[in-house]
Amino acid sequence: MLASALGKSLDLAGFVAVLTTYDAVPLDWLWPLAWSVIGVEWALALWLLSGWNLRIGALACAALNLGYAAWMTISLLRGLDIPNCGCFGRFFPQPLRWYSPLEDLVLVGMSYALWRCINTPSRSQ
Repeated sequence: MLASALGKSLDLAGFVAVLTTYDAVPLDWLWPLAWSVIGVEWALALWLLSGWNLRIGALACAALNLGYAAWMTISLLRGLDIPNCGCFGRFFPQPLRWYSPLEDLVLVGMSYALWRCINTPSRSQ
């Protein structure tokens, strides 16, 4: 989450350019969308690093990555040619391929594993 937020933040205009290739939102919405995505990613990264209420943070990360997987899947079904999926903004560009959503599903699985591994206090304590 941290690498993704940092990469997008370092070249915001580049990330907006990546978002245009998805042809999914009106042009007027691209900058607010970019700011929103980056803000959510920074918030989740800092949340996880803080260690505060990690179970909820893990679920929030799972939800975000599930959304990314759905976004990519829909884009693939639309037949879009996306030269850079935008996972790290303009840095480390990877084209959108059939397995790109699977990478986000792996992150969903990792978030779920974190959620499962965190001990919750028992009621008797």
